[in-house]
Amino acid sequence: MEVTERFADLVSQPDFPLDEAALLIAVHADPSCDVAANLARLDELARSVPEPSLPALTTTLFGRWGFVGDQADYYDPRNSYLHEVLERRRGIPITLSVTLIEVGRRAGVALAGVGTPAHFMTCTTTGARRWVDAFAGGRILDRAELDDQFSRLAPGIDLGAYLDPVPPRAVVARILGNLVAVHRQRNDRAALLWASRLRTLVPGATPDDRRAYGGALAACGDFVRAAKVLESLVEDGHTSDPDDELAKARRLRARLN
Repeated sequence: MEVTERFADLVSQPDFPLDEAALLIAVHADPSCDVAANLARLDELARSVPEPSLPALTTTLFGRWGFVGDQADYYDPRNSYLHEVLERRRGIPITLSVTLIEVGRRAGVALAGVGTPAHFMTCTTTGARRWVDAFAGGRILDRAELDDQFSRLAPGIDLGAYLDPVPPRAVVARILGNLVAVHRQRNDRAALLWASRLRTLVPGATPDDRRAYGGALAACGDFVRAAKVLESLVEDGHTSDPDDELAKARRLRARLN
């Protein structure tokens, strides 16, 4: 199955392997990324965890193996590609968290993603709730410590609204949202195109996600498909100003003449 089709099929399921989905994203950036080999690398990391406990897991990943947050070049796209994170042992909060979750799953430590604003976290799903900041070297926090951290990271937010574990689909959507922003900032049109397309394939994609894909198509000169994206938003009733959306679509089509 073609890689984009495999990704779309995977994320359409209510529950799916987060590691494989993240690696399929990476294949779009680097076709040499070997999904099976990187899944095996996660297996190897899990086998090195001496016991099924959170401290053993974090000590192994962030101590023995030296996984670390990339503070020097946070917005390097490689920090969002799981195979690069596994190779370089550095990343951003969400990809380090994916690594932690997937190694933990294999090692018998149940963790889930937590969609906290500005700084993705993980949490335990059994026993007393604890949170892990993978970007900070696997620091384990209780609720008071978490509140203190986010009072500085995102002052004024209601943290309680963000502390429920999120499903794999939400994690994948956030990875892709990060990549869309990074590639737009870097003016990498080709990468922006595939990243924004993948984002629209994740169930729950918003009209703005679809507009971003349309914009990426237009930037690459694919005016017909860009116009069709805008027209589909009108057809689906996903616009507050259908006349404006249709006018934009007509202007895109006119660029073919």
